[in-house]
Amino acid sequence: MVSGGAIQIPSRLPLLLTHEGVLLPGSTVRFSVDSPRNMHLVRERLLKGTSLKSTIIGVIPNTRDPEHDTDDLPTLHKIGTAGIAVQVVGSNWPKPHYTLLITGLCRFSVSSLLKERPFVLAEVKQLDQLERYTTPQRDATATDDGELGELSEKFYQAAVQVLDALSLEERFKKALPMLTRQIEGLKLLQKTRKTSPDNEKRVTDVQSLYEDEDDDGDDTAALERKVHGANMPEAALKICLKELKRLKKMPQSMPEYALTRNYLDLMVELPWSKSTKDCLDIRAARTLLDNDHYAMNKLKRRVLEYLAVRQLKTSLKGPILCFVGPPGVGKTSVGRSIARTLGREFHRIALGGVCDQSDIRGHRRTYVGSMPGRIINGLKTVGVNNPVFLLDEVDKLGKSLQGDPAAALLEVLDPEQNHGFTDHYLNVAFDLSQVLFIATANTTATIPPALLDRMEVLEVPGYTQEEKVEIAHRHLIPNQLEQHGLTPQQLHIPQSTTPDIISRYTREAGVRSLERKIGAICRAVAVKVAEGHTLTKTETLTPENSKQHGDKAAPPELPIVIDHIALKDILGPPVFEMEVSRERKSSMCSVHNPQVYYRNMQNLFS
Repeated sequence: MVSGGAIQIPSRLPLLLTHEGVLLPGSTVRFSVDSPRNMHLVRERLLKGTSLKSTIIGVIPNTRDPEHDTDDLPTLHKIGTAGIAVQVVGSNWPKPHYTLLITGLCRFSVSSLLKERPFVLAEVKQLDQLERYTTPQRDATATDDGELGELSEKFYQAAVQVLDALSLEERFKKALPMLTRQIEGLKLLQKTRKTSPDNEKRVTDVQSLYEDEDDDGDDTAALERKVHGANMPEAALKICLKELKRLKKMPQSMPEYALTRNYLDLMVELPWSKSTKDCLDIRAARTLLDNDHYAMNKLKRRVLEYLAVRQLKTSLKGPILCFVGPPGVGKTSVGRSIARTLGREFHRIALGGVCDQSDIRGHRRTYVGSMPGRIINGLKTVGVNNPVFLLDEVDKLGKSLQGDPAAALLEVLDPEQNHGFTDHYLNVAFDLSQVLFIATANTTATIPPALLDRMEVLEVPGYTQEEKVEIAHRHLIPNQLEQHGLTPQQLHIPQSTTPDIISRYTREAGVRSLERKIGAICRAVAVKVAEGHTLTKTETLTPENSKQHGDKAAPPELPIVIDHIALKDILGPPVFEMEVSRERKSSMCSVHNPQVYYRNMQNLFS
């Protein structure tokens, strides 16, 4: 291989066909190999060879797109580069392939093709003298060629032209314009990174100009602009800039790159300084609350008190309210109405069955699949730092080996501490003092005393029968008519029928069972209406009407009026009336027979 002081490459070389880059003499390029011909070359020549000669291969640009590759050999480029395979790494993910690290030695021209399978073998002619790249006098030329080896895929065709240039003068003419443009782009990018945040608009214009010239520019510059524009506290900004500096030095193939990028994306999306303006009109708030909910005077008065104090002191911290009451009294819906009254964003967090403290505080970033807690995720979702958070079913929190979530809520629901709430994922303090927290519970017995002490408990008692009648006609009946596609011209439930539904078919503190019974009535009437009856004369749905017309009588006329007889036909016999009648009958018997009265009293207390 040595002739007259010059090193000669073998006259026969196996050819590696590449499409992702061009190897130039003096440069070192990493190639990914996954085509059948190239895979055979690596296995039979590089992995099985034991001499230095076996590590020298020829690299030729592939003129065919690998996505449309076939078994036929494409037209070979006439000039290639001989190189030494410095490193060979194999992998099976996402598909079997090899990664080669090749250093270019010299150019050659293809004289003749010797064989095509299993890999390409050709007779070559050396075009460059190797001492040109090994003597000190030519180090500058080798350095320039090495810089050309780092060109991106965008300059693929231009690099092929540099490869075809045999004389040094012609090579410089091809390479210098490309180098000049690359240097100008790097200077422009460095200039945009050093610009202060006050000139963000000018930075955006310069960056967009550069991105037009080079679509493959580094997107960390855009992420850095977002970090400076997020208006985060100084401690958070310091950590973000530190992580951003690590991200710039980290290759994208590292698993930690995606973790760091996700962390920075979350930091810039959090509402550090974004907030909504409160609606402090007390009269409008009172009207809205009265329209949404009947009764609940204690809760309404507390909201109006908060609005009044907020008018006098703008820096008021958000209160921590806890609505305690039986199911179905409207604790969750009144929290949504409070958010509408204040003009704030609303977010509900269901805590029933939560038994891991990481759901509240988040996971540390050292774990695989780590994520922030529900509090930080909720703030990211609403996009403001003063929403209304509804912590639903706080009395049903669990406890397991993963920690106590009720204890993790202590810092969240403490007005003296939540201005510096620290999520494990963020590891930076976030101010929750402007968030209005509303917790709901059915009982205070299962709430830890330390957690209960941090909340202002507001009892929500059950409704009386008169209140249920008003709620049914103001809210429940119109809502059920809309859900079942009915109108008041098709179904009418009189004011005198509603107490029968409440007293004979439901016995609850809330109104959920009452709403279900009204829904059952609407479904039964929907069947009649769906049969296509459009009579306009009013008629009561009673068994007597159907008997007059026989078994195949026409359905009743519209609107269908529900009385106590129709109520019994639709909902069945009263659930509670029979027991009351027996008690009443026994009491009447006991008045005339003292022995019966004594026996009834014994049965009552036994």
